[in-house]
Amino acid sequence: MPTEPEVAVVVPHHGDPTPTLTTVRALLAQEDVALEVVVADDASPEPFPDVPGVTVVRRARNGGFGAAVGSGVEPVTAPLLLVLNSDVCFNPTFVADLVAAAAPWQPAVVGPLVLDPDGTPAPTARHFPTTTHQVVEWLTPLARFRGRRALREAVGHDTRAVPGAVLPVDWVVGAAMLLPTAAFRAVGGFDERYFMNSEEVDLQRRLRGAGVPSVFAGTVSLTHVGGGSSDPGLRRRWLVESRMAYAGRWGGRRRLVAALTAATAVNAAANTARRVAGRDVAPLATARQELRLIRGGPR
Repeated sequence: MPTEPEVAVVVPHHGDPTPTLTTVRALLAQEDVALEVVVADDASPEPFPDVPGVTVVRRARNGGFGAAVGSGVEPVTAPLLLVLNSDVCFNPTFVADLVAAAAPWQPAVVGPLVLDPDGTPAPTARHFPTTTHQVVEWLTPLARFRGRRALREAVGHDTRAVPGAVLPVDWVVGAAMLLPTAAFRAVGGFDERYFMNSEEVDLQRRLRGAGVPSVFAGTVSLTHVGGGSSDPGLRRRWLVESRMAYAGRWGGRRRLVAALTAATAVNAAANTARRVAGRDVAPLATARQELRLIRGGPR
């Protein structure tokens, strides 16, 4: 008799199918766990091909990460849901190891340690966003200090989340999140108003309100290549738009706009000094670009 799937893995797809195919093949080769693998094709210009053993959900319109995951979850029957980026690498027991690490905490959102391609731990676990976090991140004069622990905390990274640690945190990044399927559905899944970024923070904040915490499981890891196919300016626009939407939902949008506008003035003064010192910077053009991002005006 066939084994009922224990975990449904939903992988959003948009763009080149190669990374998604690599991830899907690694999922189909997973050991010690029964999986239901779903690819949510988000109206990709290069559609994901049909693959034996994989359910492909094809969206008619590109809606972004959260919308794609939501469509992918619709046919899911497994009790556990693993939301997984398409550009990740992991070992043959990754899913089973994550399920085992999560078991003592369930129901919970559990995220593994995420590594950059060079093996450096990425800021996987974070504090719920505040205006101060975002202002510190916006201030370019502080950029050279961001490798320091105090500055990483100041931009919202939870620096307790180190390899080997397992602990409750405010939220874990959406590159890999394991949680009960029923809990995801009970709070309405991802809010599709977020096109890219902040959807996982919003989801985990709603889940926290429903009694479902987030947990960092640093005993399990995967490597996230990430973001190589999209324009950096577009990625920054999505990030700022999503943070404004989050602040609009949870309070403080006006405060955030005012604070980032003031930070832009500081950046402009710093860039002017750098220009006088002979650095190749454009203070006025940079300030205008930052203000367009903050105010959501034409680009």
